[in-house]
Amino acid sequence: MDLALYHPEHGYYTRLSSDLQHERIGWNGDYYTSSDVHGALGWAIARQLVEMNEILGRHSPFTVVEMGAGKGLLARDILTCLAERNRDLFARVSYVLVDRSPAHRRIQQQTLAEWIDMPGKVVWAEDLASLGRESVTGLLLSNELVDAFPVHRVRMNRGRLEELYVGLSQDRLRETPGPLSTPALADYFSRLGVTLEEGACAEVNLAAMDWMREVARTLARGYVITIDYGHAAHDLYGPERRHGTLLGYYRHMIAENPLVRVGEQDLTSHVDFTTLAQAGADAGLGLAGFTNQMSFLISLGVESFLESLEPGSPEFQAVVQLLRPEGMGRTFKILIQQKGLPVDRARKLEGLTHQPFFGSILRQNCESEGH
Repeated sequence: MDLALYHPEHGYYTRLSSDLQHERIGWNGDYYTSSDVHGALGWAIARQLVEMNEILGRHSPFTVVEMGAGKGLLARDILTCLAERNRDLFARVSYVLVDRSPAHRRIQQQTLAEWIDMPGKVVWAEDLASLGRESVTGLLLSNELVDAFPVHRVRMNRGRLEELYVGLSQDRLRETPGPLSTPALADYFSRLGVTLEEGACAEVNLAAMDWMREVARTLARGYVITIDYGHAAHDLYGPERRHGTLLGYYRHMIAENPLVRVGEQDLTSHVDFTTLAQAGADAGLGLAGFTNQMSFLISLGVESFLESLEPGSPEFQAVVQLLRPEGMGRTFKILIQQKGLPVDRARKLEGLTHQPFFGSILRQNCESEGH
């Protein structure tokens, strides 16, 4: 999965292809994000930034670090909203984009061209490590990043976990079972208190835990917002998903076999938000809350935004698509963590006004671990 997505010459995200008219992300690509649908998510995050800024100190510099920024649409929407509605905060914001894809960085520079000449307004970094330990006061943000981290795939076979490797048979790539490559895979489920059903397959994202620890090291004071599709562990590893969640996306079609079109299709696996929250807590991040995209947008006043639009118009329908309970509204989850702030202040964030039942379950799981 790492090679298929990030190999410098042949990787889906990293290759500098001459056919950039075949977009990776967007209506003409293989999949689309909330920011491709409408800028309402960026509008809501900008509103949340204003409150975060108040808590951190309204006259201090505020840095937003977006990791895996895609085409830069979310950054554009956030900066546009701040520039129009809160010039004081906009003047103090520095927006840092971290992205492994040279092709994406080129597109981001085009998307954000109007702010590039403003000193320190929009800058790029190779990785979080280059920013320095506890260097950021503000927000570390990601949207559909963690689902593309390479995963281990495991299966319960006769009461024991085995790992599914990529093998070669008759000139075709196939899944090949074998012993676990690392004891960390068995420890992962043990810590969650989860036992897979016989014959069930699942994905384990060890890279996400390392990433969350690095995020915690980078943040001095402020917040972490992680947006992605996924579940709390008790749902992700339950019987409804006994075949796992690893899928490919090509031209907006789902490919259940990740071993075809290697380097030409997106690969993704649903996120275990329980483990993300626990890994963050181990590294010093407090849990502010866990909600879904619909509840987050409603908490931040998207209904008033809708009232300003003509019912039935394309823009109105686009915002509604972000809210649909049977679609993006509940599929996408939002985890907010904090560091260097009183926990009671963090839990009062406006975007967390409405937290579905699974938010309480996630908090209970973290508290049972002593966090």
